[in-house]
Amino acid sequence: MQSDRGRRKLLEAIYAQVILDITSGNLDRTFQYLIPARLREQIRPGTQVIVPLGKGNRQVKAYVLELEDRPACEPEKIKEIIDLSHDAVPVESQLIELAFWMKRRYGAAMIQCLKTVLPVARRIKAAEKKEIYRAADQAEYENFLAECRRKHQKARVRLLEAIPEEGPVPYELVGQKLHVAASVIRNLEQKGLIRVQSRTIMRNPFDREKREKQILKLNPTQQEALRQLMEELHCPGEKKPCLLYGITGSGKTLVYMELIEEIRRQGKQAIVLIPEIALTYQTVMRFYNRFGDRVSFINSRLSAGERYDQFLRAKNGELDVMIGPRSAVFTPFPNLGLIIVDEEHESAYKSETAPRYHARDVAIARAAMCGGMAVLGSATPSMESAWQAAQKQFRLVTMNKRAREEAVLPSVHVVDMRQEMMAGNKTMFSRLLYEKLKERLERKEQSMLFLNRRGYSSFVSCRSCGEAIKCPHCDVTLTLHRNNQLKCHYCGYSIPMVQSCPSCGSPYVAGFGTGTQKVEEKLRELFPEARILRMDMDTTQGKNGHENIIAAFANEEADILVGTQMIVKGHDFGKVTLVGALAADTSLYTSDFRACERTYQLLTQAAGRAGRSGLPGEMVIQTYKPENYSIQTAAAQNYGAFYQEEIRYRRMMHYPPCSCMAKIIFSSPSENNARELAAETAAALRKRLHAGAGQVLGPSAAEIGRINDIFYYNLFLRTSGRELMNRELEFINSFMEWTKCKKDVMIQFDIL
Repeated sequence: MQSDRGRRKLLEAIYAQVILDITSGNLDRTFQYLIPARLREQIRPGTQVIVPLGKGNRQVKAYVLELEDRPACEPEKIKEIIDLSHDAVPVESQLIELAFWMKRRYGAAMIQCLKTVLPVARRIKAAEKKEIYRAADQAEYENFLAECRRKHQKARVRLLEAIPEEGPVPYELVGQKLHVAASVIRNLEQKGLIRVQSRTIMRNPFDREKREKQILKLNPTQQEALRQLMEELHCPGEKKPCLLYGITGSGKTLVYMELIEEIRRQGKQAIVLIPEIALTYQTVMRFYNRFGDRVSFINSRLSAGERYDQFLRAKNGELDVMIGPRSAVFTPFPNLGLIIVDEEHESAYKSETAPRYHARDVAIARAAMCGGMAVLGSATPSMESAWQAAQKQFRLVTMNKRAREEAVLPSVHVVDMRQEMMAGNKTMFSRLLYEKLKERLERKEQSMLFLNRRGYSSFVSCRSCGEAIKCPHCDVTLTLHRNNQLKCHYCGYSIPMVQSCPSCGSPYVAGFGTGTQKVEEKLRELFPEARILRMDMDTTQGKNGHENIIAAFANEEADILVGTQMIVKGHDFGKVTLVGALAADTSLYTSDFRACERTYQLLTQAAGRAGRSGLPGEMVIQTYKPENYSIQTAAAQNYGAFYQEEIRYRRMMHYPPCSCMAKIIFSSPSENNARELAAETAAALRKRLHAGAGQVLGPSAAEIGRINDIFYYNLFLRTSGRELMNRELEFINSFMEWTKCKKDVMIQFDIL
């Protein structure tokens, strides 16, 4: 009898496969625990629980991945889950599946992937609004009020007189305006005269008034693009990702809105990814004016409470559209039908911390998992997306006309700065750009000037010995700012401007190069009557920093906007008729095989800011390398010619997208340890890879070999296909365990 009960109990047991909330390669595997009967109804995939670990049964947090009815070993050896983690946010099953995909794709630890897909790491206390109502009947209330007046109880009188017969008075008003203490409120509540009531309110980061709903009519080009996208959207079965290639100003956003309208009719939700915080304000306003309170946004500048509430609203079905940068792809919508990746070519979609995921690829994977569709939009598609379209893996939809009939693409002038110097012009502004700026000021039109550097000077060096002033913690030079401070933009180290060279003692030290602050200063000297705004990382530190500058320029409160490349991405300013690129070839000299691609994209996007509302636009490209094909094709605004030239180079060099490539990053406080482990890993990989299947390059010191006193070494792995790359990344993770590698060496994978 007892054995029958034991067998029955065993059959009724439910187990959970969990992964521990510890970022450690040695624990990046699942463990099985017994679910106690009291918790069976509350535990499901995604729940965070407390489990005992090790001989001492140390309590740690873990995520439930799946439920099972069979033990993995002898039941008596399986430990029991202790409790739920009550401050955790549940993970949706689909997001767990996405975390598994990211682990394999990017070679990251499973716990890192889970923490990335989690909308928020913990519950945030709900925001509450307290209100005070009358609780007694009219006669009793009036009698008590009269008694308080007679006894000169002024605080009670102020409060009781302020509460209307019907409806409440806000609790904060009582303290701030009426100056009534909490003890008085409690006393009246105990006497039954008043009632204090609390209600939960959702923090809303968007507090603008909605303007009148405007539904613009699509032009024939937009209608045809929408027809093709709708055809794919209504296709039964798996839907191909769509690449919407539309020139700047072609009206891609309007097409996005029509797609979202269709998704909403189906009772589904949509995510719109945007690359920069700076784009949030204009983009959200467009969507908010169309969809009202059913749209929200997130970005890194929101408070923890605001972010938590937006994801909770999405999960509860109170939103239809979420807009935001790459992390918005993990919005826990219950019935996701569409993910739009606007400006899909932008490098901002690539995470710089583990797991180093690309939001474009994650969006495609998530859309496939939920049976939805991914739309990638750009005027300058990434080589990866264009390649996939050429291979028929993506559906290509083209928009080759600007949305407004009167708007035409700007004319582009390329100025060879070598000739300017030979002609005696040693300023940062070419003669042509100076004349164009002067014309715009006279015509009351706006101009934009962008540079790839913020600060005042790019570096400071000694004119006697040539030594540059470097950060003591990083292998980079310090940047001079106008407040006479030298600053490291990697670790934040800052010192006052030096008066003599630390190396030779010479007093002849000075700044070299040009930053946005210096451009602003020189403009004020040349055009003292001009109203100038500057937009870079230094002027947009506050929560609404981007929004305030963009709004001011859009309201024509400035004539010239100076900034880094953030100012020329996605903005729509009707009065801008001139864009100037002060150092167009700066991005050509980075040690990155995508240098020409990014140069072409930046210049083409910049040109697209001019002449968007009927006024003819112009762009001036100042360069020391006018013969480079990326500058020539950008000036001609010919993406096809650029793609053909660039893909020829990628094939010849076996660079992505013609192959798969990963950078393996070894970092440690000990340079020797990082270098040795990188060399051991390279040797192990070379033994595995046969000719033609892959190639190992390096190891070598990183371009910036030390940041904040941590040394970096890189190893490059190139393979012929994605599956082989995934297998080799798994091998490297296993190799780290087999060799019991030095504990002070961290390893990260960066899929290029």
